[in-house]
Amino acid sequence: MSSTIKDKPLISVITVVYNGEKYLEETIQSIINQTYDNVEYIIIDGGSTDGTVDIIKKYEDRIDYWVSEKDKGISDAFNKGVKVAKGDYINFQGDGDGFYASDSLEKVFFGINPKEDIFVSAKIQRIDEAGKEIFVSKQAKSFDKKSLLFRMSMPHQGLFTHRSYFEKYGLFDVENTFCMDYEHLLRSYHEFPKVVIKDVIAARWRADGIGNGRILEIFKEYDKIKRKNRVANSLVLELINYWTLLKYYVKKIIKMD
Repeated sequence: MSSTIKDKPLISVITVVYNGEKYLEETIQSIINQTYDNVEYIIIDGGSTDGTVDIIKKYEDRIDYWVSEKDKGISDAFNKGVKVAKGDYINFQGDGDGFYASDSLEKVFFGINPKEDIFVSAKIQRIDEAGKEIFVSKQAKSFDKKSLLFRMSMPHQGLFTHRSYFEKYGLFDVENTFCMDYEHLLRSYHEFPKVVIKDVIAARWRADGIGNGRILEIFKEYDKIKRKNRVANSLVLELINYWTLLKYYVKKIIKMD
């Protein structure tokens, strides 16, 4: 699918999957049917034992690179994709995720300058397993890096990262189970690159991933990552941690009522 087109940056879209036959075809179609005509599509399968590989083979003439082999988890699979990607920008769409509409990339990359714009961030639509909307992410007019102290404010489904960022800050840390994309962003917290905000829904994020229902474990990994990257002093991080847990339990109590 990929080619060199003047004035249109090449977008490498990476899908990592393991036993994802239920939603993978939907994800693939959302990517190969983009009207934006400079896309490289990569699928990294972790050695699936269901019908995943058969689905990949069905579309392999529209896929630039794919492999099916055991890996060491999501971070490792992400890294395999990044290593083979040739694009100016890299984006991740898991099985079950996918672009919101056929013209999503056209809208996101209108007016983008690859020489200056390191991050391009667009909205995502959070959906349940049946595909029903849960919410659409909020998008400020300009990005405030302090939002990252409280949450992952640029979900990877709607984030397009210039390859120069990977060249400077490296690949994903395989020690992280849930929040490898979050840790990758926080490496640059003290010299955060330019973020271009796009007020469009770029992608869907399905609530069926490895972190579904494991919020407290995710919060714990968030805290570990923030401390590792020294984004604030210990007292501030402790207060943020307490505030995050308080909000979680209050919401849980309200739902019980």
